[in-house]
Amino acid sequence: MKLPLALITCALCTTSLAHAAEPIARSQAGASLRHEIQLAIDKGVAWLKTTQRPDGSFANPESDQNAKDHPALTALPITALLRDPSAKTDPLPPPVATALGFLRSKAKPDGGIYEKGLSNYNTSVSLVALLEGNQPGDEPLIEAARRFIAGQQATSMVRPELNGGFGYGPTGASPKRMHPDLDNTLITLEALRAYKEARPARELAAGPDLNWQAAIDFVARCQNLTSNGQPWANEDPGNKGGFIYYPGFSNAGEQDLPDGKKALRSYGSMTYAGLLSFIYADVKKDDPRVVAALEWLQRHYTLAENPGLERQGYFYYLHLLTKGLAAGGVQTLKTAGGKEVDWAREVALQLINLQNGNGSWVNDTARWMEKDPVLVTSYAILALEILHRRM
Repeated sequence: MKLPLALITCALCTTSLAHAAEPIARSQAGASLRHEIQLAIDKGVAWLKTTQRPDGSFANPESDQNAKDHPALTALPITALLRDPSAKTDPLPPPVATALGFLRSKAKPDGGIYEKGLSNYNTSVSLVALLEGNQPGDEPLIEAARRFIAGQQATSMVRPELNGGFGYGPTGASPKRMHPDLDNTLITLEALRAYKEARPARELAAGPDLNWQAAIDFVARCQNLTSNGQPWANEDPGNKGGFIYYPGFSNAGEQDLPDGKKALRSYGSMTYAGLLSFIYADVKKDDPRVVAALEWLQRHYTLAENPGLERQGYFYYLHLLTKGLAAGGVQTLKTAGGKEVDWAREVALQLINLQNGNGSWVNDTARWMEKDPVLVTSYAILALEILHRRM
């Protein structure tokens, strides 16, 4: 049964969003599209395998420098290969086993998994891949990586509104010196939530080394709601409920309001990042901040661009859109024009149509490394794998 968004946000109001993402019963009507999705995944996986280097890393065929410096660019393909609905993972496929070896080679004495920088980002993405691989010999590495990223939470910042968040994690720097942002906070919380679900007993035994409430408060301070107490926050109809990159700054820039004030513009990918962060932190479905985020996403729903940023970060936007609406249990969206859309079907068809003949995906806009086909193909496959489970 399809429900409009207004009803979805009221249903199961005592249930956390993280537990609202139960698999939807498969229908015969979705069988054809499910088959097309699997074909697209198969082509994408086959192409990814052609980009693996002898050291196990996955690298852009035109340049392997990013892969050498960023283990996350190998961790994402690992996760995509392991989540393939048609894959057999016991024993691990040789490409995955070799790639996990590459991640192990990047482990540092401090527990992080990185090369030169972006230590928190690389470790968080790598932790998810190691959890997916689930190899007994990796347990010490998994535990160390979890401790490393949990320890990156910002405290006692000069700008207190940044407390509770996570940044890229400059190597060797105190958490007090790093610059938290919503995107890195999402990536960190996703990894910590994955650990919590995969290792619940150990999570309990590990103790309160992460302040989840502080993380929630940081995420809330990135939202365009005046209730968050931030002087820049506004409830202009175009921005209300949406999210920005970090308190006081938006990658979508500013806009002039009718009253002469300037507003920081909300944008698509960060609004899904905010929604997902609330999900991973078990914020309730009827929380006004969650409701406001879903309303902004409903008003600005589009597959033509990353709302507010045009083609910048477009495939990451589709990736987060898929994860966010699936995890939030949203079946249909009612757009600003009143049209009710089956978003999962639309996203699946969009990704299938955008796939290149060789099986890869790539953006025509370079921002945030989206001209790297390994990165973008990983985003697309991971999104399609979620959609395949919903059809």
